[in-house]
Amino acid sequence: MGMWIGRNRKARVTYGFDEIALVPGRVTINPHEVDIKWRLSRRDAEPLSWKIPILASAMDGVVDVRFAIAMSELGGLAVLNLEGVQTRYKSPQEVLQKIIAADKAEITALLQKIYQEPVQPELIAARVRQIKDGGAIAAVSSIPQRAVEFGAIAQEAGADVFVVQSTVSTVRHISSEYRSLELEKFCREMRIPVIVGNTVGYDVTLEIMECGPAAVLVGVGPGAACTSRGVLGLGVPQVTATVDCAAARDAYFKKTSRYVPIITDGGMSKGGDVCKALACGADAVMVGSAFAKAHEAPGAGYHWGMATPHANLPRGTRIKVGATGSLKQILFGPAEVDDGSQNLVGAVTTCMGNVGAATLAEFQQTEIIIAPSIKTEGKLFQTVQSVGMGAR
Repeated sequence: MGMWIGRNRKARVTYGFDEIALVPGRVTINPHEVDIKWRLSRRDAEPLSWKIPILASAMDGVVDVRFAIAMSELGGLAVLNLEGVQTRYKSPQEVLQKIIAADKAEITALLQKIYQEPVQPELIAARVRQIKDGGAIAAVSSIPQRAVEFGAIAQEAGADVFVVQSTVSTVRHISSEYRSLELEKFCREMRIPVIVGNTVGYDVTLEIMECGPAAVLVGVGPGAACTSRGVLGLGVPQVTATVDCAAARDAYFKKTSRYVPIITDGGMSKGGDVCKALACGADAVMVGSAFAKAHEAPGAGYHWGMATPHANLPRGTRIKVGATGSLKQILFGPAEVDDGSQNLVGAVTTCMGNVGAATLAEFQQTEIIIAPSIKTEGKLFQTVQSVGMGAR
């Protein structure tokens, strides 16, 4: 499998969203009659359920308490970063304003300085309680090294979901400098569902699922503000990563009868990208830049990745995406822009209707073709004028 790239070395051909297309079905369905709900299993309770299969990324320019409540009210889930400004500062809005106003040449150094302030455990509990007091499902995120400490605090405060997230997640992490997270033990001892990420491969996804998480995040470096692929050279395009991890999910289910959803994380800024991710096998998607454009987002039209403020090797940058509409518009419309970044839910239901899929499980069986010209064919005028599918 693969192609020769030189003497004695082969490389696999992989695909991203711009290189494939979905084939219309022989039967079509009214978009208002398709079912896009997704669920997350809980050990001793009924599964958590959401009306829409879209999560907001745990990034400081995207999710704060206010945004998490608004997202929950609209049927989705927003994840709060427990290692961001919301838990390092009692008045995060002042810090966010400094990030927003910073000069381009100064932003990386400023972010590194801001994120050197220690996380305050009492603020973890306070933010979780604020989300719960707003009537929302509380989901929070931490890196593996702090998961045991922060997980206990968040769970005690009433969190509903805990996400363990790193650039690359594996079960077998080797380090003599610090103690590695025992993933199986952590998932077993947490009373709330644990989502683990990120990964891109079949074998490692199987190993992670065997540790008992409720779901797995898929994607290394595809985010709009992430530069990991350039800095580290790591990553697998999201179509191939999603298909491979979906195959692992299906194999694990066949072996154990336990279904572990996969969530494609990053690289989707348009409705078409979300549709393709779900059709490739994702049970839900996690989106950052599209939500950074919401008026409710704390970044006020700016977006930066979780790895951006790394003390020695930042792997992200602050980007300006602009505040283009309300969160409700981005999810449900009406769309006031022509680039596909608003009414994401409408895009999903309409696409499902056109391929003849009544449920997400059926959508995952959609015929897919390799189509590198799908975004440019017949779109010369849009490209020249930078509108619609030619917008940059």
